[in-house]
Amino acid sequence: MTGDLEPGIVLAATPIGNVGDASARLREALAGAEVVAAEDTRRLRDLASRLGVEVTGRLVAVHDHNEADRADALIAAASEGATVLVVSDAGMPTVSDPGFRIVEAAAAAGVPVTVLPGPSAALTALALSGLPTDRFCFEGFPPRKAGERASAFAALAAEPRTMVFFEAPHRLAATLAAMAEAWGGDRPAAVSRELTKTYEETRRGPLATLAAWAEAESPRGEIVITVGGRPAQAAGMDAVVAEALARVAAGERAKDAVADLAATAGLPRRELYAAVLEARNGSAST
Repeated sequence: MTGDLEPGIVLAATPIGNVGDASARLREALAGAEVVAAEDTRRLRDLASRLGVEVTGRLVAVHDHNEADRADALIAAASEGATVLVVSDAGMPTVSDPGFRIVEAAAAAGVPVTVLPGPSAALTALALSGLPTDRFCFEGFPPRKAGERASAFAALAAEPRTMVFFEAPHRLAATLAAMAEAWGGDRPAAVSRELTKTYEETRRGPLATLAAWAEAESPRGEIVITVGGRPAQAAGMDAVVAEALARVAAGERAKDAVADLAATAGLPRRELYAAVLEARNGSAST
């Protein structure tokens, strides 16, 4: 390997859209690595061509379906002194892309691992979102099935950090609607698509508004959803449940009281309604 890279596993970020974002170190690694493990070898060759780089090392396809099987051979090559470059189609390997099993195996075998930093769709969208960036979490792709997706979002109802998700364009509207149902339609969010590309766009607004936009417009391209965490000023669940019970005792319908209090306190309506029902049933049995 030429340059300052040592033998071992090298994770390299590739452009997420604009080829001009490729780093000089990525170009050097593509030209000099003895082995290049790529998610899609055809896309890798196209990238190299656009960068004016000739890949001279052995090219190996490593994707979700074969990474576990290929990891041992790649680790063996690195152990014998080869520089093994690992790249995904776009962005950083291991982040919703292949690479994790290779790093896991390398760590277990004591093989050096280094990273060539670069573009990241998750961080780019977070920076564009206008939402708090001091604390955030990356949740990857939500479950595809509606029931599993609802359960996953319910588990995140109390998450105070900004949340970042990837999503396919044909599921965007349904996912935003499910988020609005789980966390409230007023929760601030942003949808970024085609980052660094010609038609890059970021839409910001409440989840309900974004869900309606996605349903009407059917936006295309690579999608990142960023959602604000549960507001710090949200009232505690116990206090809100107690207020709901008092309003119900005064004659108000439980669903009406819950809908109003959930919006005011910044609590998920479904979670609050379940807590109110549990509290009512508990009081009735004593």
